[in-house]
Amino acid sequence: MVNKKNILVTGVGGPTPRSFVRSVIDSGNNDYNFIGVDANPLAIGLYDSASYSNTYLVPKADDERYWAEVAKIIDNHQIEFAVVLPEVEVVAWAKRNEQEGLPCKAFISDLLATEALVDKKKIHELLENKSYIPRYCTFLNDKKPKELPLDYPFWVRGTVGSSGLGSLKINSDKELEEWMRINPRIKEFIASEFLPGRNLACKVIYKDGKILRSACAERVTYIMSKVAPSGITGNTSFGRMINDKKLVEIADNAIGSIFNLFKTMANGVFTVDFKENSQGQPMITEINVRFVAFISSMAKAGANLPLDYLEANLKPKSFSYTYQHYEFLEGTIFLRDVDEKPVVMNEKDLLAMGS
Repeated sequence: MVNKKNILVTGVGGPTPRSFVRSVIDSGNNDYNFIGVDANPLAIGLYDSASYSNTYLVPKADDERYWAEVAKIIDNHQIEFAVVLPEVEVVAWAKRNEQEGLPCKAFISDLLATEALVDKKKIHELLENKSYIPRYCTFLNDKKPKELPLDYPFWVRGTVGSSGLGSLKINSDKELEEWMRINPRIKEFIASEFLPGRNLACKVIYKDGKILRSACAERVTYIMSKVAPSGITGNTSFGRMINDKKLVEIADNAIGSIFNLFKTMANGVFTVDFKENSQGQPMITEINVRFVAFISSMAKAGANLPLDYLEANLKPKSFSYTYQHYEFLEGTIFLRDVDEKPVVMNEKDLLAMGS
């Protein structure tokens, strides 16, 4: 009988942690047993007995009780590794690692670099002189300057947060003022030149500053896009797998540059988001210190980054640390929706009227 390794997964109410676990389970690999935690009693993952052997409701990461509860779970289940995916918890674990050390092994980078990466404003400032950073400016919600150094239209969003928080294409002063007024919880906005091209993502895994794995995709449409004024919800419904090593080169340069500034090495997974400008040049819009929700689609297409993520840390003798860029058959697409497993197929096989 195989002794399974117990893995703690945080934030199991979100689509990304659930997608991570699904990628490993659907691979047929039986070496891991998952224990899930979340701070929301309504988190659907807490009630997914098919994916998790045990689940627990825990305090939020900024609650003083958080670490005591997490430590109890780690001790009770002899947790060997923690998969920390919500960015607020990634930052909390990075902070804990710096101050007191972690209660179990986790794939976490240095605190200062992590905090910089989750702040869109900081990323733009640190990489401002790079050719792949769009023109931008930032302003507080209640202190917008009379004139912004950008021509209309431009793209605006919150400087922190995900799922397209505060995102909208702005065409006039009036639109911007109204958008700021109906988003009072967003303290600071970042405005950047409008990029009309494709929306691209490059996922990369690093260990000790060395890039191990990469894979790329294009986001085309989003789940429940009609509920967001921008049409972007952060959860892709239709996308294309792409083979673009140029994205990897830019992502590696950006991540390496940031970690070099903090004199530390990248560890963990990063999702670098791009939007193409009018000349087709990919420009970085943000860098996430986590996987994103369509990773199970990539795994189904042959790029099982979650499994790589675990085995790079837990199976050092059998895991190949030689860099690998996953490539896909031309035309590979994925379809996703709420409560459904993803469909991976070739775009030429989409149904057509009269066929």
